[in-house]
Amino acid sequence: MFNPKISKEEVNQLPIAEFTGKIVLVDTRKVIDKALDELFEHPIVGIDTETRPSFTRGIAYKVSLLQLATSDTAYLFRLNKVGFPKRLIEFLSDEKILKIGLALRDDFNGLAKQRKFKAAGFIDIQNIAKDYGILELGLQKIFAILFGQKISKSQRLTNWENDVLTEAQKLYAATDAWATLQIYLRLSQEKKLSKKELDAIIAQVNEENN
Repeated sequence: MFNPKISKEEVNQLPIAEFTGKIVLVDTRKVIDKALDELFEHPIVGIDTETRPSFTRGIAYKVSLLQLATSDTAYLFRLNKVGFPKRLIEFLSDEKILKIGLALRDDFNGLAKQRKFKAAGFIDIQNIAKDYGILELGLQKIFAILFGQKISKSQRLTNWENDVLTEAQKLYAATDAWATLQIYLRLSQEKKLSKKELDAIIAQVNEENN
């Protein structure tokens, strides 16, 4: 059984986890079809997005980057450079391909501002972690509970519309999408808790917090 909660201090003491596979930067039209040809061959991928941060009230930017990752390859679609092609929409709308993410509503809302699409085949880690006794909602903490490693968030507030992404940005983006997939694959190996078991865990956590 997994620990239901983990503190920020405990997470910070863990070793860093990083994606070690191949990173494919999709920043030109000619790379799109090849990347999607490969992605359509996979029944399940991790997904995430990155948006240029705004530090001014009233100013918001469109999604800059869409990451789709298998266990060994991460595809980084620079939407600010290649737009939102029709075939990418077809991939996101394919109910036969599972797309695993976290806090997907935020991703969908951001993507929908660029082009409307019907999302299908999506699973949000936040909606299933509780079934296994994990009461955290953030990617970093859920990953730490499952794997004893820390996902770095150091690049989150960098400029995702820079003309050239740094190696650190690419690795961060790839790791986030890969991590959601790894979480799902790990949880899929476990048995879901019964309502009685889950209620007991929640009661214990509440008691410890009082």
